[in-house]
Amino acid sequence: MAGTAQGTAVDADVVIVGAGPTGLMLAGELRLGGARVIVAERLAEPTGQSRGLGFTARAMEIFDQRGLLPRFGQGETLETSPMGHFGGLQFDFTTLPGAHFGARGIPQYQTEAVLEEWAGGLGADIRRGWEFLELAEGFLTGEGVEVTFGTPEGVRTLRAGYLVGCDGGGSQVRKAAGFAFPGLPATRAMFLADVTGLNLKPRFLGERLPHGMVMAAPLAEGVDRIIVCPHGTPARDRDESVTFEEVAAAWQHITGEDISHGGADWVSSFSDAARQVDSYRRGRVLLAGDAAHIHLPAGGQGLSTGVQDAANLGWKLAATVTGRAPAGLLDSYHTERHAVGSRLLMNTRAQGFVFLGGEPADPLRTVIAELLGHEEVKQHLAGVVSHLDVHYAAPEGAHPLTGHRLGEHTLVGKEGESAVFAELHGGRGLLLDLADDAGVRAAGGGLTDRLTTVTATLKSAPGDADRLDGVRALLVRPDGYVAWAGETTEGLTDAVRQWFGEASSA
Repeated sequence: MAGTAQGTAVDADVVIVGAGPTGLMLAGELRLGGARVIVAERLAEPTGQSRGLGFTARAMEIFDQRGLLPRFGQGETLETSPMGHFGGLQFDFTTLPGAHFGARGIPQYQTEAVLEEWAGGLGADIRRGWEFLELAEGFLTGEGVEVTFGTPEGVRTLRAGYLVGCDGGGSQVRKAAGFAFPGLPATRAMFLADVTGLNLKPRFLGERLPHGMVMAAPLAEGVDRIIVCPHGTPARDRDESVTFEEVAAAWQHITGEDISHGGADWVSSFSDAARQVDSYRRGRVLLAGDAAHIHLPAGGQGLSTGVQDAANLGWKLAATVTGRAPAGLLDSYHTERHAVGSRLLMNTRAQGFVFLGGEPADPLRTVIAELLGHEEVKQHLAGVVSHLDVHYAAPEGAHPLTGHRLGEHTLVGKEGESAVFAELHGGRGLLLDLADDAGVRAAGGGLTDRLTTVTATLKSAPGDADRLDGVRALLVRPDGYVAWAGETTEGLTDAVRQWFGEASSA
């Protein structure tokens, strides 16, 4: 196969395969950064399946940074739970300032609808019924990619600067581009379903029984979400279909209850496979979300990690294709997010053993239950599962805030108060001048297309007063992480150029 010819006109700067939460979030981020985007989705219509039922506290912050929370139809404040769990062992997440178990009760189809409306409104070209077929050679060394799709109008080829696979755990993009996908294979099959006409007893944290574990929670009048994890059920091919009869039989085997007289809106199977690509980028092809990492579902972490992958990648890739990126910016996507994905697999594997390990896991459950009596342990696990502990490497000697997320704060300026997250809605970076210092403002000079400068003071959020004491300025990336902080302006100009590049000659 021929590679994409140099100088050939492109159809888009970036082609994204997959219109799930990760792909749609990425499309919106790229559009905010000025990139031309086509999203190709195999399905002709959204599935309408609930699947993920919410997102973590950190993913909620990401949505808030783009002004999306009100679009979920529950006002400014979504329903969150202070109580969460680790491997089914419940504890109070608010032991960590600002933490909670995330937004609950939001079906995945609603999340996808919100993101599709947002990305489409920003100008993303979303094409349904487009199935990925082939990736031309040359993506490792050429100036772009050439991708072939099967469409309702026949076979079509798109040319673009970059291709991003957001097409889930069975990613065809990952396979076509030759990404290594090491890890642990599936050892068991488990089932997920939204069942009707049963009104089951709630089992919110799961019930562990000799033959397996079951969970049940009401979704709506007459509809219950169930998870069925029988012991000893061999792993199955991810494309193999599953029937309600199989799910009902597994439920009865574990609980002794017959639910076969009910029905199901949809059923699915999943496994305990844990894999992660060795690199999130190969030449002009990148991966995000489940295409880059698969794991046992635990607390909505998969969807939420995919959204955060997209928020990290979007502004960097947009800066790259529009010629504004400093050297090495796009490479930082792999450096930062691969480490996060590794921790995701670590915590979900640990939870899986604690939750599903049967009698051999009982001693470990007892130890963890005892450790949860200590505040530091609860704070650590709350940070892990809420994703509020995600941070990126900082240079030696950097201010302690560097590399960490900036939580929601109130800015107090001459024109009144505003929210920090509101300043990030446009997808630009944020330079906060906290001491009315002309030198701070000068550091961001000439970069108004990618950096918003605000002179104000900060009202500290809970737990942040000590971290902000004496800070003169903050440089915040579009994804809400602090790129630089300091009590003087030394090094600020270099940091601005490191993350946001040089001012254009125009």
